[in-house]
Amino acid sequence: MKITILNGSPKGAESVTMQYILYIKKKHPEHEYNIINIAQTIKKIEKNEERFKNILKQVGDSDGIIWGFPLFVMLVCSQYKRFIELIFERNAEAAFENKFTFVLSTSIHFYDHTAQNYMHSICDDLKMNYVGNYPADSWDLLYPKRRARWLLFAEEFINHIENNFPTSKHYAPLNIRDFKYTPGKIIEDTRKIDTHGKKILVVSDETNENTNIGKMIKKFKESFSNEIEIVNLYDIDIKGGCISCLQCGYDNKCSYIGKDGFFEFWEDVVMTSDILVFAGVIKDRYLSSRWKMVQDRAFYMTHTPTLIGKQMGYIISGPLTQIPNISQTFQAHVEIQDSNFVDIITDEFGTSEEIDALLHDFARRLVTFSKADYIKPITFLGEGGKKIFRDDIYGRNRFVFLADHEYYEKHGFYDTFPQNDERAKKMNEKLIPLMRIDKVRNKINMKQEFLRPFTKVIEDPNK
Repeated sequence: MKITILNGSPKGAESVTMQYILYIKKKHPEHEYNIINIAQTIKKIEKNEERFKNILKQVGDSDGIIWGFPLFVMLVCSQYKRFIELIFERNAEAAFENKFTFVLSTSIHFYDHTAQNYMHSICDDLKMNYVGNYPADSWDLLYPKRRARWLLFAEEFINHIENNFPTSKHYAPLNIRDFKYTPGKIIEDTRKIDTHGKKILVVSDETNENTNIGKMIKKFKESFSNEIEIVNLYDIDIKGGCISCLQCGYDNKCSYIGKDGFFEFWEDVVMTSDILVFAGVIKDRYLSSRWKMVQDRAFYMTHTPTLIGKQMGYIISGPLTQIPNISQTFQAHVEIQDSNFVDIITDEFGTSEEIDALLHDFARRLVTFSKADYIKPITFLGEGGKKIFRDDIYGRNRFVFLADHEYYEKHGFYDTFPQNDERAKKMNEKLIPLMRIDKVRNKINMKQEFLRPFTKVIEDPNK
């Protein structure tokens, strides 16, 4: 049988992800394997329609399709995202329909589930026969048991094709609201919000005031008595997406330095703002590939936060609540940056008047929280994500991300290891021996013991 692999790595054949494919090819040479370097050649694919049609023909002639990619900021890279957009923009879905498929990602398991969710939903939108996903750790292929696990999964995919086994669907088609947002009259000066000297920046991939998102941005801007800055991402000089060369891992210096204007934009405009609002239109099941390019290129600081202490939120046009995966990535990104996730305002629900009110209150909260330097506690999305980075950079990937390691050492990231919690150490040294004594343990009311330190705080008038 013929299996086509759509390679989502900008590295092309030098990708770690593709080594997993080569291993399957080695174990099952009886099949034909056709690797197409999508991400690496996306500009040619986009400009040359014949090249795009040729890819569709190869997909159509295949018995199975593998989507393979390394993780890029909780999703696929911008180049791969652009290819997916082209499929829908050029009405090319038919080439993929009923093809057996699975998704292979390689990562350190940092939000690989959101990337897998995205690709699964795309496969369902394309009416493919989705067999499953394989979220590989980047180093899995080096271990015999993990290689065997990968081989078993791939063989089950082959088995599905050969026997035409059924596959389940998990994502319903999106229901796009036919709604034209019409903002109300200009807000009276007495109701406008003083920015109190806070620098407010709105970044969007669409500012045309004939669109819902453009009108929402304008209405948001009108909420303030002072000027705020609005930047269209297409006005930024960005030559291309991240190419995953990892040159930045050593000293946060990107191979694009001196070749475009991204760094000046990120460091002089984005990083100097107090309040950040990211705005955009949902394309397929995420923001646009232009937005993804910006997210990927900001990775030149690797796993070091660059937006610390900011108030952040989103203005979105599209069916956001039907794609909870997006909201999760938004919140996680803000929390990992040690900033405050305020809200997401969309045109998915409500009348124009209700959206007006939401945008105005959104503006009010952003300034209120910024004045107070308010950062709410992070959830598992931020806590878990930061600890995955911390552990991996302390260990096996330290040599790759030396800049991260130096930052983490300097800023006490490694002090959060459980074994370095001095209070916990002392408590355990004292209490664990007592807990091993049956008579003592049976007399202890655990509920009361857990509450004891909290009760002291509640009852102390000075705390």
